[in-house]
Amino acid sequence: MRAARLIKMVLLLQSRPAMTAAELARELEVSERTVTRDAQALSEAGVPVYADRGRIGGYRLVGGYRTRLTGLARSEAEALFLSGVPGALREMGLEDAASAARLKVSAALLPSLRDASRTAAQRFHLDAPNWFREPVTPELLPAVADAVWDDRRITARYRRDDTEVERELEPYGLVLKAGVWYLCARVAGTEAFRVYRIDRFTAVEAGEERFERAADFDLPAFWEERAEQFARSLLRAEVVVRLTAQGVRRLPHTVDPASAREALAEAGGPDGDGWVTVTLPVESEEVAHTQLTALGADVEVLAPRSLRERFAAEAARLAELYRPR
Repeated sequence: MRAARLIKMVLLLQSRPAMTAAELARELEVSERTVTRDAQALSEAGVPVYADRGRIGGYRLVGGYRTRLTGLARSEAEALFLSGVPGALREMGLEDAASAARLKVSAALLPSLRDASRTAAQRFHLDAPNWFREPVTPELLPAVADAVWDDRRITARYRRDDTEVERELEPYGLVLKAGVWYLCARVAGTEAFRVYRIDRFTAVEAGEERFERAADFDLPAFWEERAEQFARSLLRAEVVVRLTAQGVRRLPHTVDPASAREALAEAGGPDGDGWVTVTLPVESEEVAHTQLTALGADVEVLAPRSLRERFAAEAARLAELYRPR
C-alpha cells in the first residue's frame, strides 16, 4: 500500500512543477504529516525530492529527474480507455486503476502536453442516467466487473418474477444503459448468450476457472441487436391513426422511433386533407394513449374502437374543463 502511494507521489511531482503538502495530501488521501514522511523516505531511497519553504514553496523533483516507473499494468491500461466515464469507473471499482494510469501517461508526456487530461475533461463529460431518476449502484457490480475483466466464470443467483434462479455464467461484458447496469453473458456449457440486469442479482461467486472467450463476440453489435429485439418484443398491439404533416414529423419523437419510421415508410400518401393514415405497433392501448396524447390535435385514432372512445371521452372532459365560464 505504501509502495503504491510513494510511486504515485513521484508521478504526481514529475507531472507538475511543484505541489504543496496540502495538495499532495489531498491527491494521496493522507495527512500532511504522512506526506512529509513519504518525501523523506523517497529522498533516502535516492529519489531527488526536496521542499521549498515560503509562500510559493512546495515539494519538487530536481530538474531533469525522470522516473522509469511508467509501465501500465493491464488493469490500468483497460481502465484508461474508460476514463471518460468517471461514474462508471467508480461504480465498477476501477477509479484507482484509472487514476494511476492517467498519472503514468501524464508522466510520460512532454511538459507542454501534461494538461491534456484536464483540458479534455473540461470539454467532454458523459452523464449516463436519465433525468429525474436517482442512480443506484448495484451492490454486486464490482464483483461482476472483476469477473468480466478476468474472464472468470461466476455462479449467480438472480430474481426472476417471484422466484430465485441460479446459473453458472461466462460474463462477457457490461453495459450501462440509462443508468441501469446489464451483464451480457453466456450460459456455461451452452452457446446461448443472455442479458441480465445486475440489480436483480442476489449473490455472485467467482470461481478460479477461466473461460475462453468466443473470438467473434462483438459487445456493441450484440447489445444493439438484443436491445432492438427487446424493444420490438414489447410492441404486442396495433393502432391505426391519421396524422397531420406536423404529426408525421413528431411521431418518431413520441413513440418507438424505429417502429414509427417503418410504419410511416409503409403508409400511403396524404389524403385530400393532407392527413396520412398509419398502422402503428404499440406496447398496449394504455401506453399508446399516453404517447399519442402528446400529439394533441395532430393525431386522430381510427382503431381500435376502444382507444378512439377513450380519446373522445378525454376530449369531452377537456372541452368541459376549458369551457368559458
